[in-house]
Amino acid sequence: MKYLDEYRQRELIEGQLEMIAARVRGRWTIMEVCGGQTHAILKHGIDRRLPENITLLHGPGCPVCVTPAETIDQAIEIAQRPEVMLCSFGDMLRVPGAEHDLLTARAEGADIRMVYTPLEAVALAKSNPDREVVFFAIGFETTAPVVATAVLQAESEGLSNFSILAAQVRIPPAIAAILEMKPRAVDAFLAPGHVCTVTGADEYVQLVERYRVPIVITGFEPVDLLQGIHSAVDQLERGKAKLENQYERAVREQGNSLARARIEQAFRTVDRSWRGLGIIPDSGFALREQYAGFDAVRRFRPGASAAAASDIYCGRVLSGTLKPVECPYFGSKCRPESPVGPCMVSSEGACAAYYRYADRRPAIEG
Repeated sequence: MKYLDEYRQRELIEGQLEMIAARVRGRWTIMEVCGGQTHAILKHGIDRRLPENITLLHGPGCPVCVTPAETIDQAIEIAQRPEVMLCSFGDMLRVPGAEHDLLTARAEGADIRMVYTPLEAVALAKSNPDREVVFFAIGFETTAPVVATAVLQAESEGLSNFSILAAQVRIPPAIAAILEMKPRAVDAFLAPGHVCTVTGADEYVQLVERYRVPIVITGFEPVDLLQGIHSAVDQLERGKAKLENQYERAVREQGNSLARARIEQAFRTVDRSWRGLGIIPDSGFALREQYAGFDAVRRFRPGASAAAASDIYCGRVLSGTLKPVECPYFGSKCRPESPVGPCMVSSEGACAAYYRYADRRPAIEG
């Protein structure tokens, strides 16, 4: 059965490649937004099998990568307080701020813990009532519901020693920011299926209508991505612009109503700074006023810091105007074991994907 499944998948892959080659006439640039999509494209060599007049760009779909240096510096400053236990996802520990990272701060004595979910941080606050437990809340709309749940749980249990450093960001405003760049470099987008399972498709419909740009929601398997590329190319060749949902097995039009309700209850939308991209309007989540007591910035008042020197290149990679291999730091000064920028650190970073797969990846075969 496994052999038949793999055989059938290869048939579907070859069929999609043939249909794309037969359909494309113009020169088109398509951006996949999610870092998971980027890694799948590089791992399977999809970009090497496409017609040469189709260019794939890699967007700002890595929440670790877009967290600005100044926010990481705030996390470090908070973590260095003797009463604080700061909790973070593992990828964030090695992402550089303006001068150093959380891992360095931990080596210097700060109490910094790696967790897999913000609910672990709530549990630590409950079991350590004499410590201030801060969760460094990064992520797109996919992680926002569980962060909201953590805040609501902390409130219900009366945990006055729990707070979050909110760095949650939203994908649709980032797409809009890329489309506002002049000249426009992107003809169509592959939207992230996992984000859309939470949010639904409404905001993407608004982007299509406002900017007249095709957007196709896809999954992360080679067939998913190729079907999305084929759909985008077909729309472009016909001069059409609409939202298509290739990932119907997971994405519903209205998304996950419970997850959306949790986000709506705990958060409001705010302008948010993205590493290398600057402030994007309405692109972030911040706690509503009734939950302001759980806001670590209000509680600890960390100072401001400068942007990282590498951000000019990170921003260009994240906006799709620079390929990772075109960065002067790539593979020399910036490597996974000694990263200069976040795109080389994160498991979803475009630079990490190029470093891992670009020289060793086999093109998908028939």
